[in-house]
Amino acid sequence: MKAKNIEELLVWQRARELVNNVYSLTKKQNFRRDFSLVDQIRRATISVMSNIAEGYERGSNTEFIQFLYIAKASCGEVRTQLLIALDQGYINKEELEKAKELALKVSGMLSNFISYLKRSKLKGDKYKEV
Repeated sequence: MKAKNIEELLVWQRARELVNNVYSLTKKQNFRRDFSLVDQIRRATISVMSNIAEGYERGSNTEFIQFLYIAKASCGEVRTQLLIALDQGYINKEELEKAKELALKVSGMLSNFISYLKRSKLKGDKYKEV
């Protein structure tokens, strides 16, 4: 079944969970004072969700795959920044593990989606005959 819109994609839904999780963590008393790290980790999580959406809307599987790779890279950036937050005492190990697990889940889903699209014979809506 083809998703009718981006909101139907499970990977996008999980990326949204990641965004909400990170926003919740970065609102904590000590964390929110580190403006640079808060800005960077929020931008990285937003990048995951936004690149999935932008790639989807491009109408070409080749372009979609490119944007999914960018989203996957941003997941790695989020995990790194979460470790920085732990090292600085902004979050505890339990919070780290929950957020990291979610980031790894999204990253794995992105990898699987990329593999699926690479194997697919479909080129995308952009190439449909009118």
